[in-house]
Amino acid sequence: MIEATCLERGHEIALVVDKANQNDLNSENLSRVDAAIDFSTPDSAFDNIMKCIEANTPIVSGTTGWLNRKSEIENACKANNASFFYASNFSIGVNLLFAINQKLARLMDGFDNYQCEIEETHHIHKLDAPSGTAISLADDIVKNIRRLDKWKLAENTEINRNDLQITAIREGEVTGKHTITYESNVDTISLSHEAKNRKGFALGAVMAAEFSRDKKGIYTMQDMLAI
Repeated sequence: MIEATCLERGHEIALVVDKANQNDLNSENLSRVDAAIDFSTPDSAFDNIMKCIEANTPIVSGTTGWLNRKSEIENACKANNASFFYASNFSIGVNLLFAINQKLARLMDGFDNYQCEIEETHHIHKLDAPSGTAISLADDIVKNIRRLDKWKLAENTEINRNDLQITAIREGEVTGKHTITYESNVDTISLSHEAKNRKGFALGAVMAAEFSRDKKGIYTMQDMLAI
C-alpha cells in the first residue's frame, strides 16, 4: 500500500527490504534514497531505524512495540544531525482524534464522577497489545487527568479507580478501531475512530517522508499537520 501510494504521488521506489534481504539495508544503498519508511516488527525496528540514522537518511517509522528504546534513537538522531519522524498512527483522522482527546481529558479533569476507559480492536496478525495508538491516547489522558496514576492493560490484572483501563481485542481482519469512553452513573461520553482500510495510514506515512526529505531533527504528525 505504501509502495502504491508512493508511485501514485510520482515517487520512485529505490529499495524494498524484508527479512529475506536484510543485508541490503546498508549505507551504500541508503545513500541513494531521499527517505526511508519503516513498518517492520518490534524486534527489527530499532536496528532498521539506527542504520538509517547512521547513514543520514531521513527515516519515517510507524512500527510500535519497541518504544522502550525510543530515547536511544532520539539521542542518536541528535548526535548525527539526522532526521527521525515517528508516529504511532499515520492516519490524519487519528491525529485529529489525538488533539480532541487531549482537550477532552483537560475538561474531564474536574469531574471525578466519570471513569475513563479505552478499547482498541485490531486484526489477529497485530503483534503488540495494546496498540501504539491506544498507548498514545492513554498517555495523554493520564497526563491531563490528575486522579489517574497510570494505564493498565485489562489482562487478569486488577484495575483500580486510579488506573486507566485499556482493553485490547484481536479479531478477524479489523484495520483498527479505538474508542475512549467516560462513564458516570447518569451518562456516557465517547470518542471513537475506525479506519475503513489501510490507505489512510499509507498516505500519511508517504506525506511524512515528503515532509522529512530536507529536514534535520525529530518530528511527529503534530509537526506535519501543524496541530
